[in-house]
Amino acid sequence: MKRILLRLLIYLIAVIFLIFIAASIYIYTTTPPLPPNTNETIDQVMTSRIPELITGKSGYIKNQGVNIWYESMDPLDSVKETILLFMGIGSDALAWPEHFFQPIIKEGYRVVRFDNRGTGMSDWIKDWQGDGAYTLNDMAADGVIIMDTLGVNQFHVLGVSLGGMIAQQTAINYPERILSLTSIMSSAYVEDPDLPGISMDIMKEFIKLALRYGIIPAESNIIKLHVAARSLLMGDQAYEIDVKGIAEEVLYNLRNRNGYNPKSTQQQSAATAAAGSRYHPLGKLRCPALVIHGTSDPLMPFVHGQKTAELIIDAQTLWVEGMGHDVPEMFVDTVLTTIFSFWNNSQL
Repeated sequence: MKRILLRLLIYLIAVIFLIFIAASIYIYTTTPPLPPNTNETIDQVMTSRIPELITGKSGYIKNQGVNIWYESMDPLDSVKETILLFMGIGSDALAWPEHFFQPIIKEGYRVVRFDNRGTGMSDWIKDWQGDGAYTLNDMAADGVIIMDTLGVNQFHVLGVSLGGMIAQQTAINYPERILSLTSIMSSAYVEDPDLPGISMDIMKEFIKLALRYGIIPAESNIIKLHVAARSLLMGDQAYEIDVKGIAEEVLYNLRNRNGYNPKSTQQQSAATAAAGSRYHPLGKLRCPALVIHGTSDPLMPFVHGQKTAELIIDAQTLWVEGMGHDVPEMFVDTVLTTIFSFWNNSQL
């Protein structure tokens, strides 16, 4: 009897091992390849001095007992107005690339970015279900309290993806505070049954990447995970991924900050689902609004941007041909030229 059980156990272990090998081969052969020289670039960054990525005035505010980290960056001369940036799901303030926010500062605007709750240096919500669950209203309030702390009465809000949804909610909840709303690659109701939803094919690819690079959380693997994820979000217009910049950002987060919260995406997805539709309140907005979306967004279908713009009275639009779920450097001039013109006209 013992021999039979032993043979069954050996057989079971062998089957599990074969399944593991087969799954590993499948994942390794079907995930997108990394850009050329990625390993060499990562090795170079890991053995070099990481540049300082926080150059403004940073601090914390507290909302409902939750500490929120923020950074305020002023232009060299006088400040025209203040721009509050909202980042996307599971990402912290450092996910804003310099090629996006530095031109805004040079244009004379104060730029304020912050770690959404559950990310970066802001509090990570451990017991978030039930009474601990947070909503888009809470995330919008986080930004407004930062503005209160900085003594800024009115400001522009700009958000990407989930950040666009939070920016919309901020404009809805605090209309007297908002100079303008810019919503980029986002949605007014991501679960609208009449519109295509977030691509499940892309989500499956993200899961495979997490299995390939996330099981062994070495620094190099976490960098590769971020690089590979960026390639999935690329639209029809291919571009060179900034491996060096991504590696520096990831290492800065891992070595100088709190790293990455594996639960933040789940928590913020729940907050998005709980928010439901913003269709009706967006139709009542009276602040100037600009909706930007890439025509080949592989994650958030382009029609969500179109629907958002249709809802808001006199909303301006920018549909960027070939842009995906990202604003890489090749599209920045087009996007920021439109945004600057929009902000200037909003002052009239």
